[in-house]
Amino acid sequence: MYRAVTTLPVTHCPCGSGLAPANCCSLPRLEVPTQEMLEKFAAQAQQATAALERGNAAEAERHSLAILNQVPCHADALAVLYKIRNATGVKAAAEALLARLIAINPNILWATNELAMLLFLKGDRDKAETHARNAVRLGPTNAQAHNMMGMIFTETNRNLQGELHYRQALKLANPVGKLCANMALNLKQQGKLEESEKFYREALRLEPNNLASLLGWIRMEESRRDIKRAWELLETAEKIDRTNPEVIMLRAVLFGRGKDYDKALDELARIDKGGANFKPGAGLLVEKGQLLDKMERYDEAFVTFDEANRLVRDGAGLKYNQPYASQIVARLRGFFTRSRLNLLPRANVRTDIAQPLFIVGFPRSGTTMVEQTLTAHPNICAGDELTFINDLSFLMPRMLGSPLTYPEALADLWMGDNNEALDNLRDFYLQRSRQLGIIEPGSHWFTDKMPLNETHLGLISLVFPQSPIIHLIRHPLDIVFSCYSNYLTHGFNCSFDVTTAATHLALILDLVEHYRENLQMHYMQVRYEDIVADQEKQVRRMLEFVHEPFDERCLNFHENYRYARTASYAQVTERLYSRSVYRYRNYKRQLEPAIQILEPTIRRLGYTVD
Repeated sequence: MYRAVTTLPVTHCPCGSGLAPANCCSLPRLEVPTQEMLEKFAAQAQQATAALERGNAAEAERHSLAILNQVPCHADALAVLYKIRNATGVKAAAEALLARLIAINPNILWATNELAMLLFLKGDRDKAETHARNAVRLGPTNAQAHNMMGMIFTETNRNLQGELHYRQALKLANPVGKLCANMALNLKQQGKLEESEKFYREALRLEPNNLASLLGWIRMEESRRDIKRAWELLETAEKIDRTNPEVIMLRAVLFGRGKDYDKALDELARIDKGGANFKPGAGLLVEKGQLLDKMERYDEAFVTFDEANRLVRDGAGLKYNQPYASQIVARLRGFFTRSRLNLLPRANVRTDIAQPLFIVGFPRSGTTMVEQTLTAHPNICAGDELTFINDLSFLMPRMLGSPLTYPEALADLWMGDNNEALDNLRDFYLQRSRQLGIIEPGSHWFTDKMPLNETHLGLISLVFPQSPIIHLIRHPLDIVFSCYSNYLTHGFNCSFDVTTAATHLALILDLVEHYRENLQMHYMQVRYEDIVADQEKQVRRMLEFVHEPFDERCLNFHENYRYARTASYAQVTERLYSRSVYRYRNYKRQLEPAIQILEPTIRRLGYTVD
């Protein structure tokens, strides 16, 4: 029998729903209402729905609260209260109410779509993807579901998959500006800049005053170095809303690209003077901090980065999961030992298709610069940040028919029916790469520079035993600061605090040392600082390592007009410079907590703190 809960809450739930905690986030268990309870509150539920439809939110709220404080899982009342809380921006309550509605009825398409969007905007990509996938299952002909799936794939750098869902959404619905702008962003991130521009043009044709679409187009032009065109489009944006913080920030960014830092600073001052209703989000604060850094206003820059990262940690809840990261690394170290690897088979090497060239390293270690350098060579094409090695780690247990998870599932390679399993994993990776269209005719190699792929060096050594692995090393404090000064979610969200960034960096570098002691790899370590000090020597060394002849074009990587889809896109369009070497010295005082964590690692790598 359904148990009614008290209607006289002493306090309200912290989420902001207006319900008693015991009837909301502290609800001990979900109980679907009996038919008797539904009939008892049917009339009041109809009154709540009708009041909301005619715009009387206060009456609708009163009825829905009255129902839910007695029947916490009443679907219609949950839907009404969710819509009220969502409309007034009480996002925690909206998420809690919607999650409960879906928990009691997982087949409500509109609610599944909206919960996916709430979680996406909050920054919880994993949970958002779970619900977005279910929305597509529930509504394979629903354009909103495909658009949401496209947004998640694009945000997580699975751009081809995202493009497929956007194209499906465009087939299913009359094009709207926002959908066209989403497609344009996706194409930009694939480097398809001409097609991206077409979709931005279409987005603005459909919605001429859509500022978000216009700003996206401006950033696309800036990324492909057409600064003149970016300025022209910015003039149009200013006619729509010249006081918008992102419009002002883009002015500052464009001034910064032209190294006119005084004017950039003036623009930043406009944002600072805007007051309470003029506060930029984390993304804009990161851009502001980067401009202040270039202007050598280091204390102000770090304060700005602090505020940006605080907003991400507290607002989006993106905090480092250290226990989970440590557990994963411990399992990898425990499985990938010399004695076990001597018994495991290796995949055969295919000669009918270009092979991956792995450029590994912690985010901001110089991997983008090296990829731009090597892909200027005619025999090497760019794959950029491919997710396929990580995908294999999740797919592999099923392919092996193992009850274990990665990495322990690799022990099933000893089974007779898994004799060619590593070849199947290899072919999955190569097929996905081919489907992306990154493998150019006649090329010998394609790059895979997914950050933190060094976590999976054991798996790489089994699936691609002869593929070159170039591991970028950089002064650990430079890496920590650079991660902290960019919005990066790699590494279990470690980058939003200098201590957690340092902790994860030390953890991964220790794991790499373990791999080097236990694996047979085609591995080479390259220091970022050595490339800056003697570019040609290191370029020749890397090309020799991958058995390719030296090519002068690799010395002019800034002329490689491939769009780099990373935080480094602007830097790699400039000639090699040294201002990022030992940049940490400008922030040594603020990085003291990271120094304490990283000192043993710094010494082991041959660096010092000065």
